[in-house]
Amino acid sequence: MESDKELTPSQSWRKLLTENRAIAVIRTNNIEQGINMAKAVASGGMNIIEITWNSHKPGDIIQQLKQELPHCLVGTGTILTLEELENAIAAGIQFCFTPHVNQTLIKTAINHHIPIIPGALSPTEIVTAWQAGASCVKVFPVQAIGGIGYIKGLQGPLGSIPLIPTGGVTLDNASYFIEAGAIAVGLSSQLFPYHALERQNWDIITKQAQVLMQRLSAFNQ
Repeated sequence: MESDKELTPSQSWRKLLTENRAIAVIRTNNIEQGINMAKAVASGGMNIIEITWNSHKPGDIIQQLKQELPHCLVGTGTILTLEELENAIAAGIQFCFTPHVNQTLIKTAINHHIPIIPGALSPTEIVTAWQAGASCVKVFPVQAIGGIGYIKGLQGPLGSIPLIPTGGVTLDNASYFIEAGAIAVGLSSQLFPYHALERQNWDIITKQAQVLMQRLSAFNQ
């Protein structure tokens, strides 16, 4: 068995996914709110946090979280262009999600030793992303094309490709996605109810994260 020091960035990333199974996806128009959202889910046991690049000053949020939550892996998502990726790398991201398959973005991330997870939907897109060097593939928006059944259906021909469904994953169905073959799931609005954000009730968000992680704990390796 390889030691952690011998693992590639992609292998280390996949190992962390099997130990955690969920990614908290944060999109915010306020730096302070974004920091509090991240701290709340971290308090609930979530160790992988994505700050979408279309948030307000995402680089500042990422840099601050890396200082305040050193035990967490902090990355970004919704990266559309090479310029955005380069700025995100400069901010210190530890992983990157994109909503689409772009060969240049994949190669750039690989060259910087950063796990990259492109978004794909069809089998062709999924295989294209994986063969280009993706660390995993985000299946998005999964609910629009069959949800859990779609992930399960992909396992026959594409079972060797680690998939992360997003867009339709809830606290109630997250474990079923893992059962169906997903390596991990990504959640956003389910973790951050509007009323909790409006009232700045971070305890509610912490409890949401705790519920999710408890339900997924049986699958951790």
